[in-house]
Parts: sequence; C-alpha cells; structure tokens
Amino acid sequence: MTCGYSESSSVNTTIPIKVVPATESHDISFRQIHTADGGRIRNRKVCELDGQQLNQDEIVRGYETATGTLVPVTDQDLDNLPLPTAKAIEIVSFVPASTIDPIQIGASYYLAATEAVAAKPYELLRQALERSSRVAVAKFAMRDRERLGLLRVKEDVIMLHALRWPDEIRSASQVPVPDVTVTDDEVDAAVRLAETLSGGDIGELRDGYRDALEEVIAAKAAGARPTPAKEAAPASAEVVDLMAMLEKSVQDTKATRGETEPATVHEMPAKKKAADKKTANTPSAGKRAAAQKTAAKGKPRRSA
Repeated sequence: MTCGYSESSSVNTTIPIKVVPATESHDISFRQIHTADGGRIRNRKVCELDGQQLNQDEIVRGYETATGTLVPVTDQDLDNLPLPTAKAIEIVSFVPASTIDPIQIGASYYLAATEAVAAKPYELLRQALERSSRVAVAKFAMRDRERLGLLRVKEDVIMLHALRWPDEIRSASQVPVPDVTVTDDEVDAAVRLAETLSGGDIGELRDGYRDALEEVIAAKAAGARPTPAKEAAPASAEVVDLMAMLEKSVQDTKATRGETEPATVHEMPAKKKAADKKTANTPSAGKRAAAQKTAAKGKPRRSA
C-alpha cells in the first residue's frame, strides 16, 4: 500500500495525499547587524570564479567528489530517481507502537486526502491502524533523500513521523555510566517525588526562555534597560544528603500545589510520672520516705 504525493495509478493500492507540517516553530529569529551603526548585514551568494552575485534561480545543488570535482544535481535529476518512494509513501509493515524507540522520531506531518477518490481508502487505512492498535512503518522521499517514516492516527487524521534509520542511532555503550550505589530508601524517596510530580497537564507548559527573551526585546525597543537576572548560587562540591534533598523536593512540590501533609500523632509522656519525679526531688518527699523506712523496721516480721 502506498500514499502517493501526486496522482494515483490504482485506487486500490494508492491513496493520493498532501503532506502538511504538524508542528511550527515559535523561536525568535535574529538578524545580524553592525555593532557600530546598527546597519543590517546580509549574506550574498557570490560565484568564486567570476565574482558575480547570483540569484537563487541561478543556483543548483552540487556534489563534491573526493577529487574536488563538483557534479551538478538538478531538481529534475531528483524527480527522476528510480525509487518507488520518489513520489509516494510506501508502507513496509505494521508493528506495535511499543517497538518504536522514541529516539528515532523526528519531524511530524499530517497527511490530508486531497482528492475525492482518496476519501474511502484514506479512511480505511485510518480505521485499520486505529482498530489494530498498530503503527505503519513506511519509506518516503523528502528533501533529496529517502527516509524512514511512521504512520499513526491522531484523532481523525493520519500522521507521518520521520524516523531515523537504525544505523543513525549511536550505541548507548558510548556513554559512561556512574559507578555508584543507592539505597532502597533513596529509590523509594525518588519514586515518591515522581508520584508527587505526576498528573500534570503538559498542555499548559510554556517556553520560559522565549517569554523572558520577548521581555528583554520589548524593554530595549522602548529604550529601557532590561532587568538583570538573579545569579544562581554556585554548585556546592560538598557531599549532599540525597535523602534530605528528595524529601525536601516532595514537600516543596506539595506546598506549591497547596497540598498539606496529614498530621502526625506523637505519644505524649504521662503527666503523673512527671509529677512523681518532680515530687521525689523535693525535701518534704525525702522526709516522708525516711519516716516510712523507720516505721517498717519497727514492725515484727511474719514468719514463713
């Protein structure tokens, strides 16, 4: 089964679709300016041979060989590649979503059925993916290369996620693993912290760096001086009490959310014992004890 970029040759096997970006960037873009006078600096494309400034329509791709020769590669060359995925998304297999490592997932796109003839096969594929609880692994061509992709359902739309090829994933064995020991109590405390932080709505999260940067730009545009940020305390090289840090993090998180810890009941010492101890240390108490001891000596002992 394929999802074609253009006209379909067979309604039974090909679904004409349009690829629509599923994400957008909210990053703040910067321009390069001259420090002395604030003038805009522009990048100009100039030919190294004749020094002529070129327009984009005068420029084509070029591949540099090992000998330094530049081989031009045009859009037509790429369009005529002998690949079934040149203008189509070719489904290779259907697999459980759990078999896909998140490290492979890249850019995301929505697939839209652009023609009436695509409506029924598009819906058939969508429901098949949804009912089987599986995702489809596919191949497609984009930006001058063949790519691996993942098809899944989001609400009523089929999504395409670009995947990295398996040989593009570096082995985790390259990363050094700390040689330390943690106790079960420390792990339990970390789990309690994770449970305390669970259940949040990530849809409410915001990019704090972008918000702060917008405030700085607005202040400078208005001729004001941005408020300097507070310096973070330097990291201590001392050995810390991990348990104390975890417990404090749990308490701080609960306090932030307005949660309160249940009251802990402690057994109080008996008042009578405290009073007896206090009385035993007084002079009158000593006299009474001596009198009782003398009286006991004068009494006849009972024979066994």
